[in-house]
Amino acid sequence: MTINIKRQLKRFIPIFLRSQEENLNEADTAQRLIKFFEEALGYDSMTELSKEKQIKGKYVDIAIKIDNHIRVLIETKSAGTTLRDRHIEQAQKYAAEGNIRWVLLTNGIQWILYHLTFEEGIDFVRVFTVDLQTDPIDRAADLIAILHRQSVKDGELETFWQQKIALSPESIGKAIFNENVLRFVRREIRKHEKLLIDEEDLAKAIHEILSIEARERIGPLRIHRKRKPRPTKTPKNNLIAKENSSTDCINSNSEGSHRENELTPGKDHTNKTEK
Repeated sequence: MTINIKRQLKRFIPIFLRSQEENLNEADTAQRLIKFFEEALGYDSMTELSKEKQIKGKYVDIAIKIDNHIRVLIETKSAGTTLRDRHIEQAQKYAAEGNIRWVLLTNGIQWILYHLTFEEGIDFVRVFTVDLQTDPIDRAADLIAILHRQSVKDGELETFWQQKIALSPESIGKAIFNENVLRFVRREIRKHEKLLIDEEDLAKAIHEILSIEARERIGPLRIHRKRKPRPTKTPKNNLIAKENSSTDCINSNSEGSHRENELTPGKDHTNKTEK
């Protein structure tokens, strides 16, 4: 459940805007952010917000620490700086050294949350972007509230990330362009339009109504079909045994027929003792 921070955020927005107008430096901006994290997001500034935190010989602007574990690294910039992805390069190195998955880049007005992975090098994805000058207060409050102490402690960052992955164009595209889904849509169209549409034509039509960005992320159109089970191969040894069994059966039948032919009807085949 999202924690409501709308009231606290409304109080801090004028402070952040004024910082931008006064073009406050990075240190003064960080000071105001720490105050916001303390009063709006529920952190203890003495024990849970470490300024200029050292991680394996490297320093990060602010580190959020809960239960003795660093959960989020915060890279702060001066209030007048326009944020770019390249600004987290230093924080990425810190995150990789400490195996920390979350980095927040902010100047008080803009908030960009990143999720990092370290499987092959360092990769990052923007999880959300908030601009307090232009975004509706409800949206801004809901997204920034994900960084609330209780939300982070309860694992809501990870839940939010999993939901974002599940609702990504790649995931939805894979679900839509599945042969079972396309068959269902074909049946519905046939029911309402009295026309049976070719499966490939339907897939192309759905693909074309998507945005250019969504199509680029989904990639080339491909219908996902169930793999047909491969026929089970009979092991060679079993095949030989089967053939031998068949041969034995034939020989047995032949011997039985031969014995029956020896017993000619009408003749006494019992052994007689000579007198």
